[in-house]
Amino acid sequence: MISLVEKYQPYPAYRPSGIPWLGDVPAHWEVRRVKTLFRESDERRGQRTMELLSLTRAAGLIPQSENPTQTLLAADLSAYKVCRPTDIVMNRMQAWSGMFAVPSREGVVSPDYSVFKPTTVCEIKFFERLFKTPILVEQFSRESKGIGSGFNRLYSDNFGNIAISVPPPDEQAAIVRYLDHADERINRYVSAKERLIALLEEQRHAVIHRAVTRGLNPNAPLKPSGVLWLGDVPAHWEVRRLRSLTDMRVSNVDKHTKDDEIPVRLCNYVDVYKNDRITADLPFMAATATQDEIERFQIERGDVLITKDSEVWNDIAVPALVESSASGLVCGYHLALLRPMYDALNGSYLYRCLQSAVLAYQFHIAATGVTRYGLTHEAIKSALLPLPPPDEQAAIVKYVDQATAETDAAIARARRQIELMREYRTRLIADAVTGKMDVRA
Repeated sequence: MISLVEKYQPYPAYRPSGIPWLGDVPAHWEVRRVKTLFRESDERRGQRTMELLSLTRAAGLIPQSENPTQTLLAADLSAYKVCRPTDIVMNRMQAWSGMFAVPSREGVVSPDYSVFKPTTVCEIKFFERLFKTPILVEQFSRESKGIGSGFNRLYSDNFGNIAISVPPPDEQAAIVRYLDHADERINRYVSAKERLIALLEEQRHAVIHRAVTRGLNPNAPLKPSGVLWLGDVPAHWEVRRLRSLTDMRVSNVDKHTKDDEIPVRLCNYVDVYKNDRITADLPFMAATATQDEIERFQIERGDVLITKDSEVWNDIAVPALVESSASGLVCGYHLALLRPMYDALNGSYLYRCLQSAVLAYQFHIAATGVTRYGLTHEAIKSALLPLPPPDEQAAIVKYVDQATAETDAAIARARRQIELMREYRTRLIADAVTGKMDVRA
């Protein structure tokens, strides 16, 4: 783990800010309301030709044509707001989650966004960092008005009344330089870990694919599978469609809670996407379902759940094996439940097959959509599976579990290190822009 803060100390002197949630601030910093530093701009594009920008959480303001979640361009941009690299843009409906960005180029943004121009000399990127810190985001959330978090808006007057601590302009610039340097080092660290994960996953996929398409006996005679992308398989294996091997159920149980339904725990898309194994002790969300839905979609040990819909085509058919279940634990919307016919198919073997990149690819190319992709019932049922005898399926599962255990542990460690580094970056930014540490040198 790299360290960027060991040589930095707090400021020599602090004073009370007079704002309970802000606490003490460096003695030479000012405490000012946002409205004394920025004014809202309402300049519209009119008939000028300007690029349409979209505000994203990860990349900031980018051309809307490059935003994969927004592929449709507005027909009339004349009423859209002009923004420039000296401005800061706020998504009013997402300010409670820190949706602020400084444009890297001149362009226009949605009328639903707010564009603010500084009224004093400042380093605008300091405020971009500041407005994303947890302590400010909490204040934005409190000041947002609406009927629910997804519909809350932070209006300009409420935004302007929030107090912040502000260092002198040259110090703002020094803090931004330090954070840019820290970001560069952290990004290199994260990129290295991501490359390691990619290599480990490639190694794991190779082990799994070899086992589920060729078996464990390297001298076994082979035969053509009859499937171009599958190639040869052991001569005593079959190639079967999922419809003849599983009871496939596509869930329609949503996240809503209804008074006339029965309380359940819901296994959602994210639970399957983020976990290779589903166990009863995972933190599932509470929801409700009808008795018929519970009987049909309650998950059982040995079931395999797959993602049926996604915004990205290659996130289709991500599998998770149900290792343990419990009463009232049901499969949620956007998932398909595959229940193996145990006289022919072992659920653990099915799970390993779906982890093979080559076998999963048949789902990827069958997914339909433009901005969101999905699998039809027929596409799932028609998928092909190489099928050894039951005792050989069990042997393959045991071998793959043992052969990938160390790799899986290394991947988990690397992912945890990335998570910790990102938490570290969040804390580092917050400490620098709120005056908890002195980085002027």
